[in-house]
Amino acid sequence: MNKTAIIANTEEFVKKRLKNAEGGHDWFHILRVWNNAKLIAKNERVDKFVVELGALLHDIADSKFHNGDESIGPKVAREFLESEKVETAVIIHVEQIISNISYKGGNFNQTFTSPELDVVQDADRLDAIGAIGIARCFNYGGFKNRALYDPEIQPNLNMTKEEYKKSDAPTINHFYEKLLLLKDKMNTSTGKKIAEERHQYMETFLQQFYNEWEGLK
Repeated sequence: MNKTAIIANTEEFVKKRLKNAEGGHDWFHILRVWNNAKLIAKNERVDKFVVELGALLHDIADSKFHNGDESIGPKVAREFLESEKVETAVIIHVEQIISNISYKGGNFNQTFTSPELDVVQDADRLDAIGAIGIARCFNYGGFKNRALYDPEIQPNLNMTKEEYKKSDAPTINHFYEKLLLLKDKMNTSTGKKIAEERHQYMETFLQQFYNEWEGLK
């Protein structure tokens, strides 16, 4: 099994598959998560091959764009990896990463844990916060035609997994329902360190947003 060739083939497969994807979940999102994962993995005792495959395939068929169906991503990943003659244990591990990486409103109990999942999950969550996280948040809100902000609609911090998936709340609410909570949910020391600065950037952005909204600045 030529791991370098498999990684290269996976990269090409994902690029083609996500060619016309929504801007916050496109190839460039995958590329950033892949780079984040490789950075974090340097300081962790993990199977780097599994980490790279998990990062590259984690959003190959995001349930948000498949009527909430969470089985498609692992299925597509398995079919591709089988075509690459990847060993079964690695395929199962990557499937588990894809199935357990998502936030899902914070009311989701992972059924699987591994150091490799920890790394890929942190890498994915880092791309949801900071400047890029803000850009992705508003891009997706626009994609779903959501309001920017409505002071009358308060964030819901106690949503079930299904309520979270179906929410059409204003985009600013998503900061409180997910983005600002991610800093304290990081798994690795590297992830935690990077998240601190990105979290602070979001706090500063929100203060500026409210000042402008109220005509204070």
